[in-house]
Amino acid sequence: MTDDAVKTLILPDFLPYKLAVLSSRISRGIANQYEERFQLTLPEWRVMAVLGGEPDLSASQVADRTAMDKVAVSRAVKGLMQADRLLRHFSPNDKRRSVLKLSDSGEEIYAQVVPIAIDYEDAILNELTTEEQTQLDTLLNKLQDIEINTAHPA
Repeated sequence: MTDDAVKTLILPDFLPYKLAVLSSRISRGIANQYEERFQLTLPEWRVMAVLGGEPDLSASQVADRTAMDKVAVSRAVKGLMQADRLLRHFSPNDKRRSVLKLSDSGEEIYAQVVPIAIDYEDAILNELTTEEQTQLDTLLNKLQDIEINTAHPA
């Protein structure tokens, strides 16, 4: 391409678009399995999934781990607390910082949704060979490292 050539974006071939669409479709597929049964939104499940594996995080830490914006996390936290699925308390290490953890009800739902999510993941991965699964994991990790370590041009 010459310096004078105008770059054209072919959206279906654009990596960020492909990844976003794929992520959305996979997330929606899993969500269809639990939304109605547990009255749980996708953002609420993401918050629960993080806290189920790592309790006592702040809402900001949950946002970082899920790559969700803080407003979406705040809404999900509010909904989960109203449904008695989430508890907010002060950090044992820093009484000025509030942290979140699943309530008993939240833990019960988490324990029921996790197998559904894992079965859904297995169904997808079973369409790939073991070698393809390894390559996919390697490439996704590499892309995450590139994204994290690359300066974002303005």
